[in-house]
Amino acid sequence: MNVEALSGLPSGAVEHFTDRGIEELYPPQAAAVEAGVLEGESLVAAVPTASGKTMIATLGMLSAIERGGMALYIVPLRALASEKREEFAAFDAFGVDVGVTTGNYESTSDWLASKDVVVATSEKVDSLVRNGAAWLSELTCVVSDEVHLIDDASRGPTLEVTLAKLRKLNPGLQLVALSATVGNAGEIADWLDAELVESEWRPIELRTGVHRGNVLEFDDGTSREVPVRGRERQEMALVRDILTEEGSSLVFVNSRRNAESAATRLSGVTDGVVTGEDRETLAELAERIREVSDTETSEDLAACVERGAAFHHAGLAGEHRSLVEDAFRDRSLRVIAATPTLAAGVNTPARRVVVRDWRRFDSTAGGMAPLDVLEVHQMMGRAGRPGLDPYGEAVLLAGDGEESAELFDRYVWADPEPVESKLAAEPALRTHVLATVASGFGNTRGELLAFMRETLYASQSTEPGRLETVTDAVLEYLVRNGFVERDRRDDTERDGFVPAGELRERAGAELRATSLGHTVSRLYLDPMSAAEIVHGLESATDRPTALGLYQLVSRTPDMYELYLRSGEAETYGELFFRREAELLGDVPSEFEEERFEDWLSALKTGKLLEDWADELGEDRLTERYGVGPGDLRGKVDTAEWLLGAAESLAAEIDSEWAVAVREARARVEHGVSEELLELVSVRGVGRKRARALYGAGIESPADLREAEKGVVLGALRGEKTAETVLENAGREDPSMDGVEPRRSPVEDGGEAAGGEPASGGATACGAADGEDQSSLGDF
Repeated sequence: MNVEALSGLPSGAVEHFTDRGIEELYPPQAAAVEAGVLEGESLVAAVPTASGKTMIATLGMLSAIERGGMALYIVPLRALASEKREEFAAFDAFGVDVGVTTGNYESTSDWLASKDVVVATSEKVDSLVRNGAAWLSELTCVVSDEVHLIDDASRGPTLEVTLAKLRKLNPGLQLVALSATVGNAGEIADWLDAELVESEWRPIELRTGVHRGNVLEFDDGTSREVPVRGRERQEMALVRDILTEEGSSLVFVNSRRNAESAATRLSGVTDGVVTGEDRETLAELAERIREVSDTETSEDLAACVERGAAFHHAGLAGEHRSLVEDAFRDRSLRVIAATPTLAAGVNTPARRVVVRDWRRFDSTAGGMAPLDVLEVHQMMGRAGRPGLDPYGEAVLLAGDGEESAELFDRYVWADPEPVESKLAAEPALRTHVLATVASGFGNTRGELLAFMRETLYASQSTEPGRLETVTDAVLEYLVRNGFVERDRRDDTERDGFVPAGELRERAGAELRATSLGHTVSRLYLDPMSAAEIVHGLESATDRPTALGLYQLVSRTPDMYELYLRSGEAETYGELFFRREAELLGDVPSEFEEERFEDWLSALKTGKLLEDWADELGEDRLTERYGVGPGDLRGKVDTAEWLLGAAESLAAEIDSEWAVAVREARARVEHGVSEELLELVSVRGVGRKRARALYGAGIESPADLREAEKGVVLGALRGEKTAETVLENAGREDPSMDGVEPRRSPVEDGGEAAGGEPASGGATACGAADGEDQSSLGDF
């Protein structure tokens, strides 16, 4: 189908496509047009990676806009939102305005009401529904990218419930769901009342197979030699082989450590093909990577990058991952060793994909377990870049003939598993039941159940009464903890509790979120996290310490605790007994083994946060706690969010500890001791600059406005930086013209202001380290 034959699009859209070399629609795109995507029909497009799914979405959105509507594009990851923003920005040429929103879960983002297309994560859209964003009712087309991720236990329930709510808000809504090839695409289409476009077509050939010995055997029965030299590993031979064709490779492994070690080995292969010009580019990239953080992980990544390879996993800082992805797309990097998270992320195709590890550790299985077919197929789908590669190859590695046969049967020739709802899991259900009541989608038990019956979970459930049973159990929890209340009609209720039998009998009784329940829903908290925080604050008889608050939020379901490594139970057990008085809530006995261990894990996480707030260097933190810079950033961000929520909860319950919570949040946000909080309130002053200023006797914004300029310049070591900081502090004349840097009298005396030595870090057992400060990029 020729694009010039398309109708119902904004003026200039067809020219936009042809200017980019799109003259003929791919077969799946043509099938979507025939299914009515330009006329507002809902559809599920289950087609392989790189087969034109985004174009199908674009046709649906632009045709909806031409009819006077508004479109929403839902993505699973913030990085994908940025990618789509850049892609859709070109629509501005023919008058289509695009907005992006991913953070601030307490906002309705009303500024988006004037946009034609909004790009957002599913969590952000869910929060917009919870906060009553009026413009959501104006939507006429919603695109759900990677809808098969409904199967994901972590993010799937949010996407599932959000789609159900958007359909209820907008009964005539066009829904375009983009999916990988899955085992039950028809069932998803039936749930969404959508047409199904299902295809195996790809724009370039994808050959899949297994490498064993020195031979690569393909699914079509053909084979070719890829010899393994000496003691080298199979993946090294496969990368070297494709480099002779100037092709790139993705190598998927099962752990962060394996990704790093594989990249180190593979850099020895790529180093031999890096040219002089490329080496300069890679050296510049490596320096940018080192600037992101001063950790060992950052240095290891930079060392690999200088030789043409990289690793990629969730432990890297976001800036690390973006730099690696961009360099791989522009072919500066030839190979990435990655964990499977890369397959679900931004667009990073390669000519050859090597799935080295097809098993990974699964605690529920008690050991190593095979990956799902769908996950492996997602990795394999990264092979082949339209317009850049003549073909794509996806290869699994086998040690012998028996394993090779197993891999062909298990993955190469296998169909992916069906997508299954994970909504029934208790953490997801209690969160979304509260949000459904609070946002007015379930004002009675009957209405709540009617809404729940619109979910994929309900359509897949085969056990009679199961939906009612799990919903009632969650309702009882929410009522018992003061998040939801029901109409009081007689004396059978006590303290807001209604027995399960009566919950079922009184389907017409009114359900209302309490003020606390509305706050919890608005804050995007798991109700169990809120209950833990409220109980902890109410149990405090003295002003909570930072560690007490950090450990409190660390034991909520919304924080992924650090696990205890071998020997650490004793270390943190000692810390527990030494600082037990600071811990908030019902402290467990050491004889409550499971609960005691959970508190110790939370204590370890809380201690990491305390060390960060005590200005311990990032390199020491990552080494001491066995985490990557991305993990550290994630813990800090989550703690900041949970403490912000705790401050709102403290106000809701009229707690006297709101100020203590606010200070603990500010300290973890900036990574500083209490005496630096005033300084870091100045824009451009992070933990390292604040400590330098404090060491020079400058303790506050007022001091910055009055201090000798030479002292400020001496502390900040840069005229432009000093001028910017002084301007942000409100100094009338921030110019550094003619100013010479000098030491302050305080520095000459070797003491920080107030006569105290500059703060250092604290060890896991409380001893000071006294090392230099470093930051997560905010100096």
